[in-house]
Amino acid sequence: MSDLTRKYIADLDAGVRDLFASDRWRSYLEFLSKFHRYSANNTIAIYLQRPTASLVASFSDWRRKGRQVRKGEHGIKILAPHTIKDIDDETGEIKQRMGFHLAYCFDVSQTDGKDLPEGPAHQLTGTVDGFARIWDTLLAVSPVPVSVEPITDCEANGYYSHADQRIVIRDGLAELQRVKTAIHEIAHAMLHAKGAEEADADRSTREVQAESVAYVVCRALGLDTSDYSFGYVAGWSADKELKALKASLDCIVRTSDKILKAFEPSENNSGRETSAA
Repeated sequence: MSDLTRKYIADLDAGVRDLFASDRWRSYLEFLSKFHRYSANNTIAIYLQRPTASLVASFSDWRRKGRQVRKGEHGIKILAPHTIKDIDDETGEIKQRMGFHLAYCFDVSQTDGKDLPEGPAHQLTGTVDGFARIWDTLLAVSPVPVSVEPITDCEANGYYSHADQRIVIRDGLAELQRVKTAIHEIAHAMLHAKGAEEADADRSTREVQAESVAYVVCRALGLDTSDYSFGYVAGWSADKELKALKASLDCIVRTSDKILKAFEPSENNSGRETSAA
């Protein structure tokens, strides 16, 4: 299995490199780089004023991107930061502090113009043959309990909690996304728990490791997650040289094999795959 796993890692490496080199990825990053990141307070303000908003930017930002805000559209009120300079009357010293002023942004649905570049898939869709068996096997191989429940405090599809020693998967995901996310979080639990071999790895390395394991295991199970995994690994590979992926090859192989062994037929089962309870 190790040789096949290494082949899958090589395919992942090639897929991510192709994504980096593609016009689609470059245009996507260029597009994102010209839009502001909004604070938590502004995010709430945007939601309260326009719950259906999906991508917002200022009037001038949209114009730079080749789109125009339609006449009569009402802007979404947000607070924009600016620097205030105060002069000390006694010393003449200039001190700077942060202030805020009212500003407006607009959702993409309020604009017309040039088509926007698409990014990597944000969600996997589709059903999985033998889903119940695969899911039961993942529950058995996981070193911590796995539950499926609503996640309201973040947008993640799932998470591994170090403090609670459990994995939570977002309720309502498609079968393929649920399986992929579960494997990703199980890899975190195996590799990044306190005292584990990769516990001290930095965040980007941990994410590259976990998603690489998810890609390898899913592919071995006949599930295609490349649309999601290539973009995910690329997003966490800031150096664009995939150093984390290469440096982590051995642990990715070992962890993938550990999970996949749970899917192998038992010696006493006449060659049939078993479902762990």
